[in-house]
Amino acid sequence: MAAPADQRIAVPIDDPNADTEWNDILRKHGVIPEKPPSPTPMIEEAILEGRRLAHENRLEGKDLDELDELEDEEDEAFLEQYRQRRLQELSSLQKKSKHGSVYPISKPEYSRHVTEASQSEPVLVNLTSSTGSNVESRTLSQLWAQAATEYGDVKFCEMRASQAIEGYPEKNCPTILVYNKGDIVKQVVTLMTVGGVKMTMLDLDKILVEVGAVGPNDLRVIKRRRQAEDAEEEKHMAKGIKSSIDRLEDDDDGWD
Repeated sequence: MAAPADQRIAVPIDDPNADTEWNDILRKHGVIPEKPPSPTPMIEEAILEGRRLAHENRLEGKDLDELDELEDEEDEAFLEQYRQRRLQELSSLQKKSKHGSVYPISKPEYSRHVTEASQSEPVLVNLTSSTGSNVESRTLSQLWAQAATEYGDVKFCEMRASQAIEGYPEKNCPTILVYNKGDIVKQVVTLMTVGGVKMTMLDLDKILVEVGAVGPNDLRVIKRRRQAEDAEEEKHMAKGIKSSIDRLEDDDDGWD
């Protein structure tokens, strides 16, 4: 039976979280609360699971040539499994690749090439500037041509904004319109939110995935992302090496 509140004796506690025999006694009698379970085992388990998944998926995003280069490092049966998967993916893409280039369209063709065509597949439209001085417009047109070649299963159209919409502001060019099921599902006005004049295919990939034109696990998307990550890692390594060399040179100067 607990003593009345006015008769309880204050128990000295240096650190209620410390693992001491005294604290164990106090916890046993409910004087101080039990210690919460240590998160360390859960963290270690999560790290191990992450490593396991990374090892299992180490060949994700690699094309046939890259898989062939790993013949001496990986189990042949494991490699063959990925080869067959890549061949199936390539076969599927070839069957769906019915475009392969940008469709330059005029206003009378807009309904057929864009609105009606989007009933069966997403259609992306680049409304370009009518002047040659718009750098963002030139940047997007170059990316549009590259994307149309790489993603032959996606329809890319392009036309002058002033022809598509009378009085359309030049300052809003370029504008990306994405149609699906006859409606505009995404609109990007200028490239300000997608990298500006430094927009890359990585930024365009994100749009394609977002609107469902390609899947997030599309080999082309994964490969480009991995190449960008590898390039960034090499850049950091080179920067680190340069910093080390600079420090060594500074140390050498100190001995002069």
